[in-house]
Amino acid sequence: MTSSHQSENIAPHGGTLINRICTPDQKAEFLDQADHLPRIQLDERAQSDLEMIAIGGFSPLTGFMSKADYEPVVNTMHLANGLPWSIPVTLSVTADEAAPLKEGALVRLDSPKGEFIGVLHLSEKYPYDKLHEALRVYLTNEEKHPGVKVVYNQGEINLAGEVWLLQRHPHPYFPTYQIDPGESRALFREKGWKTIVGFQTRNPIHRAHEYIQKCALETVDGLFLHPLVGATKEDDIPADVRMRCYEILLEHYFPMDRVILAINPAAMRYAGPREAIFHALVRKNYGCTHFIVGRDHAGVGDYYGTYDAQYIFDEFAPGELGIEPMRFEHAFYCKRTGQMATTKTSPSAAEDRVHLSGTKVREMLRRGELPPPEFSRPEVAAELARAMRIPVEA
Repeated sequence: MTSSHQSENIAPHGGTLINRICTPDQKAEFLDQADHLPRIQLDERAQSDLEMIAIGGFSPLTGFMSKADYEPVVNTMHLANGLPWSIPVTLSVTADEAAPLKEGALVRLDSPKGEFIGVLHLSEKYPYDKLHEALRVYLTNEEKHPGVKVVYNQGEINLAGEVWLLQRHPHPYFPTYQIDPGESRALFREKGWKTIVGFQTRNPIHRAHEYIQKCALETVDGLFLHPLVGATKEDDIPADVRMRCYEILLEHYFPMDRVILAINPAAMRYAGPREAIFHALVRKNYGCTHFIVGRDHAGVGDYYGTYDAQYIFDEFAPGELGIEPMRFEHAFYCKRTGQMATTKTSPSAAEDRVHLSGTKVREMLRRGELPPPEFSRPEVAAELARAMRIPVEA
C-alpha cells in the first residue's frame, strides 16, 4: 500500500531545485577572467560540496554558508530562514589565504589537481569556533573522529557566497550511474513512482541491508539505491568495488524494474545522527518521499548510540523535514528460522543470531576471510574476495 499523502512530485527542500551550473555564456565570461582572479584550491570534500550545491543536491543552498546560516545550523539544525538543515556546508581557508580576498569580488575555485572548476562570489569572510562546531555537530572533540579531524585540520576562516560550477563533467568512473536530482525526478515520473525510498550506503550491501530494502519495497513504489562515492575513510571499501557488488546484487536478487542505482557524489562526514538528517534532506532533493534509517546511520566507532540517528528525527515537528524516515531495527540472520529477521520477528535466542555489519565484513576481508552466506550473497562475497585478492575455493 502506497502513502496517499505524498504528491507525485515531492518538492525539493525549500521549494526550488537549485541549479548553479554555468550556461555556455557564463562559462565563457568566467574563462575570460580566469587568469586575473584570485584562486582557492579546493580539497576533495569542498569539491564534492561545490558539485552538490550546483546540481541541486544541497537545495536550497546556492553557495557556501554565511555566518547567518552557519551559526543556527551548528546550534539549532536550522538555516536562518527556519528551514531544517543539520550539517554546515562551508569553505574554510587559512587567515593568510583569506587576507587578500575582497568581499564582493569573484574568487576562482580550482580542483585538488589545480583545474579551474568553479567561481565563488565572495560575500563574507568570518572566523568560527572549531571546537564548538565539533562538539555540536559531531558530539565529540576527539581528533581521532574522522569528521572532527577534518574540522581541526581545515583553515580558521570561512568564505561565504554563491557559487557556479563551470561545467558538469561525466563521472570518471561511474558515468552511467551519474543521475543528478533533476534526472532522478524525471525518471521517477517516467516510471510512475509516487513513493520512493532512498537508501544511503558507503559499504557493499550485505544481507541485513538487502532485508530492510526489501521490507521497504513492500510499501513503496520504488527503491533509489544511492551509494556515496565521494571522500570516505581510508579503510572503507573502494567505491568501484562497492558499485560492482551493487550491480551483482541487483542483477540476481532484486526486481530490476523497481530499483534505480545512482551515485551520490557527496563526501562522508561521519556525523551520525546529524548526518542522517542531512542524508534524508539530500534524498528529498533527488525526489525521494521516504528514507531508510537503520542501525548507527553514518556512525563511526562508538561515538553514537545504536538508534540515535532514528531518535533525532523526533526533534523536528511532524512534516517539517518533508521526507518520511523508515526506521529499521538491527537485522540479523536467524538460525532458527533460516532467514533474515529482527528482534520484532525472530523467536530465536541470542546465540542463534548472526549479526551483520559493514564493519564486520571489512574486518573479515582484511583477515583474508570470505564472508559466509549469512553475511553476503555468494556472488557478492566472490566479488569482494577478487577485489581484496582472497583465494576463493572451487
